[in-house]
Amino acid sequence: MIIDATCAPADIRYPTDLSLLNEAREKTEKIIDILHKPLKGKIKKVRTYRQKARREYLKVAKKRRPSKKIIRKAIGKQLRYIRRNLRYIQELSEVSSLSLLTNKQYQDLQVIKKLYEQQLYMYENKVNSVKKRIVSISQPHVRPIVRGKAGSPVEFGAKISLSAVDGFVFLDRLSWESYNEAGDMIRQIELYKKRFGYYPESVHVDKIYRNRLNRAYCKDHEIRLSGPPLGRPKKVDKDQQKQTKEDELARIPIEGKIGNGKRRYGLNRIMAKLEETSETTIATIILVMNMEKILRDFLLLIFLLYKNRLFFIKYKN
Repeated sequence: MIIDATCAPADIRYPTDLSLLNEAREKTEKIIDILHKPLKGKIKKVRTYRQKARREYLKVAKKRRPSKKIIRKAIGKQLRYIRRNLRYIQELSEVSSLSLLTNKQYQDLQVIKKLYEQQLYMYENKVNSVKKRIVSISQPHVRPIVRGKAGSPVEFGAKISLSAVDGFVFLDRLSWESYNEAGDMIRQIELYKKRFGYYPESVHVDKIYRNRLNRAYCKDHEIRLSGPPLGRPKKVDKDQQKQTKEDELARIPIEGKIGNGKRRYGLNRIMAKLEETSETTIATIILVMNMEKILRDFLLLIFLLYKNRLFFIKYKN
């Protein structure tokens, strides 16, 4: 049994606090326009300073490397614009009706309120993180997943835990919130037993899974866990060195499956927009990968049978 975790990135632009706030400001301005339309000629339209706010945003966004001080100042301005717009929307909703908005606009309004609260908290407390951080207004379920790998230290999408057995991949967990994948290993082994009726002979994982709890669990169930033991490295004989090398090579199939899923099947960018459809897309990709494995094995069997038949006919003649 081989276990690993990865991220299935969503189709969103790379989020920055300033760009998110600018998008939120523009959406609130459109909502104000819609709510004021029935009141045209009755009530004077409130001023949103949209042109000035746009210029202030572009002034920073077009800089190649703006300083932290400049970015913070720009974020503070956008927050004040949004606060004013949200107050105007609240006042207009008392004389107009939010039913004038489409379902998507109403959902965006609720997301923007939550986004404003998060960004205001980070701005006032001078921090860069917050629980359940919104990184996309159109897809508020997407979360940042810190991977710590070169080239993509942070990805934005769903984190998934996978296990591979005999070339087949199983989706053991899918979560939009970041989590420590080492806590899934025991559950994944139990799922293996539920599927096949017995525990695996060995489990091949990377370093993050080899904690004391997982090692103790594998020892209690007589499962060999790949990798060196805990503690100071000791001198090992050639057989142990060979076993360690074989364990590392045994992890290659699941790395290949993840890479294959991202390059060929679209796991590297989930184009679905809703949370439910995104989860269905990810599960379908895993299903198709397994179906392709079955098809390859079936075609190989037909080829071998045909080859044996030709050999038998030639031998008979």
